[in-house]
Amino acid sequence: MPYLLDEAQLAFPHPRLADEDGLLAIGADLKEERLLLAYQNGIFPWYDEDTPILWYSPHERFVIPKGAIKISKSMRQLIRSKRFRVSVNEAFPQVIEQCARISRDGQQGTWILPEMKESYISLHHQGYAHSIEVWEENQLVGGLYGVQVGKVFGGESMFSKTSNASKIALISLAQEFDLEMIDCQVHSDHLESMGAKLIPQAEFLAIIQQQKIKAHDFQRTL
Repeated sequence: MPYLLDEAQLAFPHPRLADEDGLLAIGADLKEERLLLAYQNGIFPWYDEDTPILWYSPHERFVIPKGAIKISKSMRQLIRSKRFRVSVNEAFPQVIEQCARISRDGQQGTWILPEMKESYISLHHQGYAHSIEVWEENQLVGGLYGVQVGKVFGGESMFSKTSNASKIALISLAQEFDLEMIDCQVHSDHLESMGAKLIPQAEFLAIIQQQKIKAHDFQRTL
C-alpha cells in the first residue's frame, strides 16, 4: 500500500516499503527541496495527467555502472566523423520540451507534464538538473536531462530526432563526466543493449545515499 504524503512535511517513507511495482508514495508536490530529497534517497516522480503525483523506488534498479557503456563499431565511427556537436546545459528547456513531445512506441501522451517541466527547469536554474544536447548543423537533434547527485546521474528522459543522436548524448555522459553510475530507473531493451543492468535496490541505495548533492557540479572531465 503506497503512503499518502503530507505537503506540510518534507519526508518520504523508506524505499524498501515500495509496492512490488516500485510505487512508494502518492501526493504532495514537486517543490525543489522535495525533489532533491527524493533523488538523494533513490526516489523519483512518475505519473500522468490522470493520476496524482506518484513516487517510485523500484526494488531492482536499472543502471549503467562506470566503464560499462557499450559502444558499437559503427557508433565509434560516427563519433569520430564529427557530424554532431555535443554541448552541456546550453538548451535545458528545449531538451525537456522535446523529451515531452517525442512519440514513443507503446506510449500514449507524456508523463512530462507542464508542472513537471516547470519544476525541473527551476532545478536547472539552481544548478541541480542538467542537460546534454546534440546538434547537427546548429539544429537540436537529440539530448537527455536529469539530476546529478554527487557521482550518480539520475537520468530522466532522452530524445532523438535523427538516428543515434540520443546515443551520442548518453555516451558523452558516460565517458566525459566523473560518474560512478548513471541511473536509468527502469528496464528498457535499448539501454540494456548499451550496457545498463539491473541491481538490487539495497545496492543502489548504498551508493546514492553516500553521495552529496551539490549545485553547479556538472563538469566535463575529458
